[in-house]
Amino acid sequence: MSQPLTLVSHLLCPYVQRAAIVLLEKGISFQRKNIDLANKPEWFLAISPLGKVPVLQVGEVSIFESAVICEYLDETHTPLLHPSEPLLRAQHRAWMELGSAILTDIAGFYSAKDEAILQQKTIQLQQKFSQINAALGEGPYFAGQNFSMIDAVFAPIFRYLDAFDAIGYTDLLAGLLPIQTWRQALALRPSVQQAVVAEYPQLLSTFLKNRHSALSLRINDRALSTD
Repeated sequence: MSQPLTLVSHLLCPYVQRAAIVLLEKGISFQRKNIDLANKPEWFLAISPLGKVPVLQVGEVSIFESAVICEYLDETHTPLLHPSEPLLRAQHRAWMELGSAILTDIAGFYSAKDEAILQQKTIQLQQKFSQINAALGEGPYFAGQNFSMIDAVFAPIFRYLDAFDAIGYTDLLAGLLPIQTWRQALALRPSVQQAVVAEYPQLLSTFLKNRHSALSLRINDRALSTD
């Protein structure tokens, strides 16, 4: 008998979304337990040495770090989301690391304190998106017709871009047609849609507005101009 799975989560965390997408792609039954990262409960700190989500509770055992969780799930449940060939699998994992670097740049983007830093972060993101755009084939997913672990990594990234598009910041993927097509395909994937709660767009918008950053100033100015 399989052990019950609980995904300890935060409603906005992109790394939680990765794990949720993998669980959903594999049709694995699991429960979600959302916590407030600004007020971390003691029981959470006891199972997450780094104090971060996600944590996957497998019965009485807890696994932390999204990459480790996803690898565990791929080793224990089908369908496999990694290529079977070792070199290709290594290439996929390398591109996944680029995805993590993009998430770091996105955090710097929405936290930039002035327009100069915001533009610097924009250029960094555009460069990284161009790199992965050049690696894409005919699609619709990174590995062609087959949804893979890389898709689970990039879907939460594109969800941030949805929020940026809503305030008119649409140039991060300008001219990159393959990645735009990939983004659209992922947005239609049921596992991607179900990885977040229905109110996610509003929650993310509120989060971005309250950053006291150059981007939040743009958001608030846009809101005033449309009132």
